[in-house]
Parts: sequence; structure tokens; C-alpha cells
Amino acid sequence: QVQLVESGGGLVQAGGSLRLSCAASGRTFDNRPMAWFRQAPGKEREFVAVINPDGIGTVYADSVKDRFTISRDNAKNTVYLWMGSLEPEDTALYYCAVSETPTWDNTNPRDYDYWGQGTQVTVSS
Repeated sequence: QVQLVESGGGLVQAGGSLRLSCAASGRTFDNRPMAWFRQAPGKEREFVAVINPDGIGTVYADSVKDRFTISRDNAKNTVYLWMGSLEPEDTALYYCAVSETPTWDNTNPRDYDYWGQGTQVTVSS
């Protein structure tokens, strides 16, 4: 059974940083793109970042570009999201996801097949 488990969320002041982790189990995802999405209360789930299987290709949402960095460790079957210069607008439940589609730079949540339960990030002003 495939499981994605996020960790690393918490409460941080504006301007601070956090690193999220997402560990996959049940199968290896070293040949699949992995991504982060987030969802704030009352809003739709939105794309944050995606990384291709070899870890070289990345795509970011404009709202997080130059502040967040996605990375992966295929040996650990884990994807990370380092978040810097955090803003109150970054407050949300953060999810990791894995896609089975042939392309890797997918930003639509419908293109993702496996999801974690989410980790809460709260940024105070």
C-alpha cells in the first residue's frame, strides 16, 4: 500500500523558514515526478512546486519562486520543500503528491495520483 507522509510543518514568524519532508513507502518513486501543493481554509488546492525524477528539473508557482526550493533524495524515496522568507499568505495545509502521467511538469492537482495527509504551516505576522 502506497503511503506519503509529510512532516516538518509548524508555527513560524513572518520572515522565518521551515523545511517540509515527505517520505514515500509501499513502492519506489524514483522515476516519477513529485510535487507540493497547499490549501488554505476556504480556498482551492494550489500548486507550489514540482521536481522531475532525476531532481534537476523544477517548476515553481510564481508566488513562491525565489523563496522556496524543492529537492528530492531518491535513495530515501523522499521529497523536500525548503521554505524561506515566509509570509502570512503562505499559511496553509501543505500536501505532497506523486504523478503517474508521462509528463513531469504538471501543475494541476488532477494529474496527481497519490497524496499525503498534509502538514500544517502557520505563519504569524
